[in-house]
Amino acid sequence: MKKTAAESYRDIDFTNAKRGPVVPPEPGKTKISIRLDNRVLDYFRNMVEKAGGGNYQTLINDALMEHIQQQSMLEAVRQAVREELQPVVEQVGLTNKRSTRTRGKSRAG
Repeated sequence: MKKTAAESYRDIDFTNAKRGPVVPPEPGKTKISIRLDNRVLDYFRNMVEKAGGGNYQTLINDALMEHIQQQSMLEAVRQAVREELQPVVEQVGLTNKRSTRTRGKSRAG
């Protein structure tokens, strides 16, 4: 086995050096540590591999953003349905709550 000699001391000037990453992070993103199921990681890593490359973390981020948008859209649709049905509910006299007369009593009682 060949022994390698330690590199001789170099005089390096760090007076203008800056602390932190060499590449600045993207604005609007935060580095975190998170624990995910192995199945989740395997799924996204396999997707990247099938696509021929990429970043599985970006795919996870995209999936989470899609979920948020989907939830927002569902809530918007629910609100629109409530607003459209409200005049009908008021006209017929239907409400979500039981009347005070029957509250606390069983249906059979």
